[in-house]
Amino acid sequence: MRVELLATPDCPHVEAADAILRAALAEDGREPRVDRVYVSDLDDAAGLGFHGSPTIRIEGRDVAPPPAELPINLGCRLYPQPGGELAGVVPDEQIRAAVERLREERARAKASRPRLGDIPGHLTRAFFLWASRRHFLGRLATALPITRPMVRRFVAGDRLEDALAVLERLQGSGLRWTVDVLGESVASEEMATAAADRYVATLDALAERGLESNVSLKLTQMGLDIDPDLCRVNVGRVVAQAARSGAFVRIDMEDHTRTDITLQICRELNAHYAEVGAVIQSYLHRSAADVEDLIAHRIRVRLCKGAYDEPASVAFTTRAEVDDSFARLAERLLIDGRYPALATHDEQLIGRAIDFAQANGIGPERFEFQMLHGVRRDLQQQLASEGWKVRIYVPYGRQWYPYFMRRLAERPANVLFILRTLLREGRGSSDRLA
Repeated sequence: MRVELLATPDCPHVEAADAILRAALAEDGREPRVDRVYVSDLDDAAGLGFHGSPTIRIEGRDVAPPPAELPINLGCRLYPQPGGELAGVVPDEQIRAAVERLREERARAKASRPRLGDIPGHLTRAFFLWASRRHFLGRLATALPITRPMVRRFVAGDRLEDALAVLERLQGSGLRWTVDVLGESVASEEMATAAADRYVATLDALAERGLESNVSLKLTQMGLDIDPDLCRVNVGRVVAQAARSGAFVRIDMEDHTRTDITLQICRELNAHYAEVGAVIQSYLHRSAADVEDLIAHRIRVRLCKGAYDEPASVAFTTRAEVDDSFARLAERLLIDGRYPALATHDEQLIGRAIDFAQANGIGPERFEFQMLHGVRRDLQQQLASEGWKVRIYVPYGRQWYPYFMRRLAERPANVLFILRTLLREGRGSSDRLA
């Protein structure tokens, strides 16, 4: 276990902090080895993400994450104590809790390591992610009538009218929505402009029907890979239309090579219209820092796990790591985020978020859960009936192939589920998709 005590050379609390830290580690039955790191200037502090002396980190994590408003600095850092007072040392209970969390994470990671029987599932996921990037397979899939019933599980339909009909059903069920006009990585300026036109038309239709106006879009669909300035013009048209009707626009996140430019454009748009939000993927190593930046800018965040095939150099590789990152980021957003959206179908993560919210006096009006159209409808209704806000990601359009394949990659068992459902429907069964 890597334990660090970061402090300025003249910190008056460093020895007391060191003694408390060593006692907490020894009490936990671990070798009380502590590496002391001295921070002497602001450049060092910035590089280390240092928010004051002393700071304790276990496996690179601050055991008492600083509030968003606390800047990088070389001053004394004060910590709330059990009795309510402030002192220059982390309470031993907090250190022991951090050690225990790490122990549990390691146990979960060990349990989640691939076993021989898991290999087919990992290979299946890799196949679907590979297939999602093969345009010739997409052209073949969209030409085959047999694929359409399978796609209906996740996609509202080809036309805007199909999506509007789904939204009206959701409204009757007490659920909310965000609309995605499917399409990504367009090949020409004309295609990017047409994609923006479809979003403008969608916002118009939502306003005309008196339906909540909330859309999600990808910047590659707006022409990001052709010309970032073209993308800015197109997405700017969508946001301008949203501002006229009071709509919300979510900028979806794509693979890690586009994270910086996506967040940059999102911040630019949000500076002019506050109802522009971002998406953070918990499987990226960088996401904790990105969450802090978005909290500081008061930008609404949708937190999801992530659905792209990313290298281990930038992303966590085990389910336990991704889940733990999601849970920690969710709690951070629940405390200081501006109306965060927790996008998951994982009942354990949902339960943990609810427990955390209730323990910290965070009511249902301060955040929402988000789920995909056609996935865990039973859980969607259950949460809504319990008073939690639930928003459904409703995609429509002809360019459904990459989206559909990523949904299968997230949970390859969906393939067998869909096939069984189609067989039942073929025999006249009236079973609903769950």
